[in-house]
Amino acid sequence: MMRKIKYIVIVLSGIFAINSCDTKDLELTNPNELAPETFFKTPAQVEASVNATYANLQTIGLYGRHIFFALDNMAGENVGNSGLEGNKSPFLNFTFDQSSDIIQFYWEACFLGIAKANFVLDNEEKINAISNSVLSTQTKNKYLAEAHFMRAYYYFLLVPRFGDLPIYTTQTITGNARSPKADVYKLITDDFDFASKNLLDKDQKGRPNKSAAFAYLGKALLYQKKYDEALAALNKVTGYSLEPNFFDNFTEENEHGKESLFEIEFSSSLGSADRWNGTNNSGGEDLNESSLRSQEYGIPGNGQDGNKIGGWFNVSPSDDLLTAYEPGDKRYDATFYYAGSKYNEGKNTMTADCFKSGYNPPVAPTYRPAGWKKYSNLYKSPTTTMDSGINFKVMRYSDVLLMKAECENQRAGGSQDNAIAYIKEVRDRAGLTTTIAATKDAVFAAIVHERQVEFAGEQLRFDDLIRWNLAATVLAKNGFKTNKNELWPIPNRETSSNLKITPTDNNPGW
Repeated sequence: MMRKIKYIVIVLSGIFAINSCDTKDLELTNPNELAPETFFKTPAQVEASVNATYANLQTIGLYGRHIFFALDNMAGENVGNSGLEGNKSPFLNFTFDQSSDIIQFYWEACFLGIAKANFVLDNEEKINAISNSVLSTQTKNKYLAEAHFMRAYYYFLLVPRFGDLPIYTTQTITGNARSPKADVYKLITDDFDFASKNLLDKDQKGRPNKSAAFAYLGKALLYQKKYDEALAALNKVTGYSLEPNFFDNFTEENEHGKESLFEIEFSSSLGSADRWNGTNNSGGEDLNESSLRSQEYGIPGNGQDGNKIGGWFNVSPSDDLLTAYEPGDKRYDATFYYAGSKYNEGKNTMTADCFKSGYNPPVAPTYRPAGWKKYSNLYKSPTTTMDSGINFKVMRYSDVLLMKAECENQRAGGSQDNAIAYIKEVRDRAGLTTTIAATKDAVFAAIVHERQVEFAGEQLRFDDLIRWNLAATVLAKNGFKTNKNELWPIPNRETSSNLKITPTDNNPGW
């Protein structure tokens, strides 16, 4: 039986805000009775304020809708189909600018999440003042660690997109100037480090635990090329292993499985009253507990039985991505649908007509070779639906293994044999043999390949290409411009409202 949070009342920058946040297994006692003057007097109130920090992950600016379009499109993993909206297509060819609503919503969702985390941390003294007989010291520290983890997580979403950022470690109604990226990373690593020391070894589903904090600490250090420190953190991730069946990572029934360290929670049964306007979860009108991923990427046409599947098919996998898979790689069938694929628990079969983009004469339809299967609910349904309750697994154990391989490959004195062993573990699950020369260049090339095919459609490749200095080569044909498209522009609404960040302070090329 799944449990839920429906509404949480918090004070944020002196304003009441009602926040919707389903984290499935996080249960509160009547949180609607919370009021600002009684905050942090009871365990339920502490928990409510911590739970509020998760809400912004579900918004359309992040995992509700826009993040997968923006990052998958920029990575060259998608091609646009006839239904792709005008605000999303510029991310295919890098023609977006600082007026993009997608960039604006992303920025605002993250910084509102940071503000909610700071609301908790600003009240650490009040939390610690609660009697230990009512709320144990371990639990107090755990809740504070969650707030540190979430602040770091939002900043970790921001820093690869924007570089230098305003740093907020306390609530404020005044905008700050941008701080150097190195200072932002220091805050991120300090927060994840605190979380790793104070989170529980195991916690309720939907909350990060100690291993999740070590995994993200390792990733943050890896992004800074601190390979020895990153490997030390990643080696502390324990108790996880690969799912025997790769596709189990992307189904609703197998959420929080043995491979999953951290997930963005969704449950379509809990409501999606404002799926189109849920931009920041700053008010109760933004109730949205489902993702549009299945519908947006969904297969549109008729199957072998004449059943219209009904997806919008706004994008489909690029040829470059489809041809990256080796023959026999089990991940191909788990990642893509194509003519002959079974769906609806094996009861239906897809035909070429399932993959038509465009239907209205005189324009002839374009037939795509494949569509996305990851995060599609067609595995158990004859038609796709507007609302999907499939969680996003944003940190999987396979990522930990391949990051450890990269650390060994890149660090001074690292073991290429160890790196190959980590790669082999991932490839074994895919049904592939592993023959890699134990040289730095060969192992690095293998890591680049494995990350592409393992994490296709999971919003990781663009950042990988940037940090490996490969984007200019791989994405040039898509319009990527060096010394510009490594970063997004600061959105217009920020530069027009924050007196300490003006349009002239924007990123290079913008």
